[in-house]
Amino acid sequence: MTTQADVRTVPSYVRDQWWTPDEGSRAAEVLDASTGEAVARFGADGLDLGEVLAHARTVGQRELGTLTLHERALKLKELAQVLNGRRDELYALSNRTGATKADNLFDIDGGIGVLFTYSSKGRRELPHSNVIQDGGVEPLSKDGSFIGTHIYTRLPGAAVQVNAFNFPVWGMLEKFAPAFIAGVPTIVKPATPTGYVTEAAVRIMVESGILPAGSLQLVSGSARGLLDVMDYRDLLAFTGSASTAQSLKSHPNVVTGGVRFTAETDSLNAAILGPDAIEGTPEFDAFVKAVVTEMTVKAGQKCTAIRRTIVPEAQREAVARAISARLDSRVVVGDPRAEGVTMGALASVDQLQGVRDAVKDLLAAGGELAYGTLDAPTVRTASGEEAVVEHGAFMSPVLLSWADGDAELLHSREAFGPVTSLLGYADVDDAVRLAARGSGSLVATVCTNDPEVARELTTGIAGHHGRVHLLNRETARSSTGHGAPVPHLVHGGPGRAGGGEELGGVRAVKHHMQRTALQGSPNLVTAVTGVWQTGADRRIAGSPAFGAEEGAVHPFRKSLADLRIGDALASDLRQVTQEDITAFADTTGDTFYAHTDPRAAEANPFFPSTVAHGYLLVSWAAGLFVEPAPGPVLANYGLENLRFLTPVAAGDSIRITLTAQRITPRVTDDYGEVTWDAVIQNQDGEIVATYDVLTLVEKEDTLYRDWQG
Repeated sequence: MTTQADVRTVPSYVRDQWWTPDEGSRAAEVLDASTGEAVARFGADGLDLGEVLAHARTVGQRELGTLTLHERALKLKELAQVLNGRRDELYALSNRTGATKADNLFDIDGGIGVLFTYSSKGRRELPHSNVIQDGGVEPLSKDGSFIGTHIYTRLPGAAVQVNAFNFPVWGMLEKFAPAFIAGVPTIVKPATPTGYVTEAAVRIMVESGILPAGSLQLVSGSARGLLDVMDYRDLLAFTGSASTAQSLKSHPNVVTGGVRFTAETDSLNAAILGPDAIEGTPEFDAFVKAVVTEMTVKAGQKCTAIRRTIVPEAQREAVARAISARLDSRVVVGDPRAEGVTMGALASVDQLQGVRDAVKDLLAAGGELAYGTLDAPTVRTASGEEAVVEHGAFMSPVLLSWADGDAELLHSREAFGPVTSLLGYADVDDAVRLAARGSGSLVATVCTNDPEVARELTTGIAGHHGRVHLLNRETARSSTGHGAPVPHLVHGGPGRAGGGEELGGVRAVKHHMQRTALQGSPNLVTAVTGVWQTGADRRIAGSPAFGAEEGAVHPFRKSLADLRIGDALASDLRQVTQEDITAFADTTGDTFYAHTDPRAAEANPFFPSTVAHGYLLVSWAAGLFVEPAPGPVLANYGLENLRFLTPVAAGDSIRITLTAQRITPRVTDDYGEVTWDAVIQNQDGEIVATYDVLTLVEKEDTLYRDWQG
């Protein structure tokens, strides 16, 4: 039995050191969800939250600022690998919260997966710098000397995250990852009932030595007063109840002080069974499986869990029977450390009481108990015995069936546990209406194999939901599931769900950055963005007739060590003949009339007569700019943004100007990407085509030296 002396006070990690409150200060005790034994104490009396925030704004900002977006993204991968190697430690602690092995896959493995995903996306989709140019350029003067664009730069404050108890690892990491890539230090305030698991994950990250100083701090215990010292430089990301979110949102520093506030709160998510998905179809079976999964994973303690199961009224009894049968055959409630347990305890006895009270209210409002009990259930204990235990936070799964699907409480009261309500609809429009009564939700599942039903339901409910999960026989095996947000897509929802956005790939990184309009000359905008802008200075090699400088080196002969933004090549002219056009048509099989039939081409409003194929011109342009010797250009891996603007007839000539527009070294490789601005012009200087050429280029020109012998 755990004694009072054995119970550890969970420390905070602040100002790059571990801190524990003085002995005898106020502390909240946390119990093992299954056994009722004391696990940890939490308290933060005496912690100066102003100093914590100041450390993030100074040391954290400074140290993160020495790294680029790519370098920070790589550190996320390193952190993920470290956490991955120590998952068993986190699993063992998480079992004390009532989490099963399957629950840990969602929370711990899911959180680590977020780090891996953001590391990959950050290095693929963002520049190797600290400024992101957003979108194209707007010309603001006739002569091109004054232009405008938008840039993203990191917020100058801290990202404070206040998390719920249900995902102590994933909840932290899914907010930490995009903030870290953006270069904004994070202050984590986990929920007390499971905060000791968060502390263990933070400890592993700190011990790795990977984190820059000040980039991550942890407040174990109350953080009341932190919002009082925050200002417009900072961001507060909250996950939890709608009532707490509203209280935080009403704080003067949010209302008038400019603190950026985003919330992801509880919501009455729905799953809708299409009228075609009758008993015996693959969709019916997939739907029942999804509902039972959402009832039992994390013991239903998920903000994305299915709270309203909406089915055709004629199918309500069949669905109730099928859900009950699956619960009977698949669900074993008990201590997660016991073999065969598939649903653990709720996180705390207080949480259990809250769920029971909510179910009682729902029963009083017209719900009927179709499955389960509010009494203490028979559970499997850690020793493998079946018993009724009073000390744990165990609860039976509960299915409520509603004859009146319009009961007010059904669409406004959430039982945050293994509970779902089953209600019927008359037709598709009625199903849309019922789903919308949730007043804004994180996610809804639409289960149908009828494309028209999928379209009607999705377009009807999308405005009320942050995510719509389409389920049918084609995705039943491959879907990540109703309740599993993925880091590539937005997680959040309107209305009751909080109105915020988390995840969403690079979108979430930009939530931690300021979007700023930038106006100036092409040269100065180039200097700020690190991207060459049309009209900025260039160092041109190639044809003297078209601006080449004496002694300028062909840019394809430069490794990344020597290549600079604005290095360019201007080619000579090459004339196009009808024989060239005909030969290309014969060789490729592209005998479209505009290239082969003068009379038909002349009748077309776009062409003077037969014209050269656009892809012939692009191919010739490559021949005009290529440098044939090996290295340092390793490969051309694509074209982007190709546009054909002016037709080229037989007798016309073309030339190309190629300019190094963006240089992106890879942190982990001996090469990087170079994006080249390509402009094809005719003999009169008219622009024929524009596009971007993508190449892989060595950091040092080793290939050429090796080739030379």
